[in-house]
Amino acid sequence: MTGERRDDYDLIVVGAGAGGAVVAARVSEDPRIRVLLVESGPDYPNLESLPEDLRNGNRGSLTAHDWRLRYVPSETSRPGQAFPRGRVTGGSSAVNTAIALRGQPSDYDEWASLGNPEWAWEKVLPAFCRLETDLDFDAPYHGKTGPVPIRRHPREELVPYQAAYLDACKRLGYPDAVDHNDPQSTGYAPHPMNKRDGLRVSTAIAYLSPARERPNLTLLADTDVVRVTFARGAASGIEVRRRDGATQAISAPHVVLAAGAIHTPPILVRSGIGSKRVLERLGIAETRLLEGVGEHMQDHPAIGPTLVPKEGVAAYDQPVIQTTLRYTATGSNDVNDMQLEPISFMYRPDRLLMGLAACVFKSYSYGRLAFESADVGAAPRIEMDYLSDERDYTKIIDGLQRAMELVHTPEIEALIEGVRRPTDGELADAPALEAWVRAHAASGAHPSCTARMGPADDPTAVVDERGCVHGLRGLRIADASIMPRVPSANTNIPTIMIGERIGAWVREELAPA
Repeated sequence: MTGERRDDYDLIVVGAGAGGAVVAARVSEDPRIRVLLVESGPDYPNLESLPEDLRNGNRGSLTAHDWRLRYVPSETSRPGQAFPRGRVTGGSSAVNTAIALRGQPSDYDEWASLGNPEWAWEKVLPAFCRLETDLDFDAPYHGKTGPVPIRRHPREELVPYQAAYLDACKRLGYPDAVDHNDPQSTGYAPHPMNKRDGLRVSTAIAYLSPARERPNLTLLADTDVVRVTFARGAASGIEVRRRDGATQAISAPHVVLAAGAIHTPPILVRSGIGSKRVLERLGIAETRLLEGVGEHMQDHPAIGPTLVPKEGVAAYDQPVIQTTLRYTATGSNDVNDMQLEPISFMYRPDRLLMGLAACVFKSYSYGRLAFESADVGAAPRIEMDYLSDERDYTKIIDGLQRAMELVHTPEIEALIEGVRRPTDGELADAPALEAWVRAHAASGAHPSCTARMGPADDPTAVVDERGCVHGLRGLRIADASIMPRVPSANTNIPTIMIGERIGAWVREELAPA
């Protein structure tokens, strides 16, 4: 960054979600670095302009600011399930249920063991602390000055079903976790959540709001990125398409892709980065062959009993999630690999229902993205392939059995008329139960690992441990796609952590001498 500046910007960040908003905010802290942040969805520059669906952290926003994606869970599943992802400044952090889990130390030590030593627990913990202001606990593993406020619903704020659920867990002998972000905790407790008085504190609020007045930060919303451009093996900028269909080239010597695990890989492919067979089939000139683009996708599959609440117990204006139980599945060596999460209401059109989701949070099954078109408006085919690894099926059955035990405690039975699914017949017939589980296991909404990190000699790796795309200069990725394995947590906070670390590295590297 010495001499005459000829580029439009020093850095372009693509995607203003959980990773990209953080990178843009952290890098633009240096007033000498000119940053452009590009977002496909709309931007709401202040709380006064924020629509209600983005304000309300008590439930997810499923349609108003959504990509309208659908996914195929498995060969035996119902085809074409809705897959909500945020298309707005803040990305999915602006539309989710505001769960603020970190995961286990072992998750990140596993990342390190796969050839990424910069992501060991001792290395990522400072970034987790830096991003948060924990309003409930003061400990060496918590932050008190970060941009994201984190708190737990106290007992007096719990709706009847959520309160009864904690009592049911206690009755069955599960331990009181107190703080799910305590690295040693296990058991039941209120969720840590990035909500403040019901407001979902997305990265647009936590990170971009304080940064918007910086003259060196420009935000370009309602703009799709067609591809990254290159010159002599190095990133030279991006090509974008605006809502009116006009295209524009924007130059910068450094580009960070943070469009998410579903949308970053198609940008790579349109830029000539991917497997030879995909690039040839789509007629895209080769920039760099990387077989792992779009492969090794992971998520947290879930299923559980659907409950019919008694009159007055449930309501659509209740917080949909407040508590959870984390535990280790029977016979598993993966600590806290399961969650049993009570759902205050289900999104069903026929009648008000409740649920208890058994979620596999240490999963082994892999899906993939299938690229069927080079058009910027074409979504990839999302093939999850849940429960293809038998370990995941064993865990989800363990979770379903435990969920049924909880449902039949006096605390929960007092609130429900009965269980709609699974039926008694399905529970009594092992083949029928397996057919139901495999057909109805659904997404935990945590896609990841589609451009995974690893050393250059790993044929499945797309980026190195600092997020740099192998074999190309000036191009990084900073979102959940670079996770080498999905962590045992909702991916929002881990992705913000990724943005914190890569943002700091980029700021240091781009700082003028």
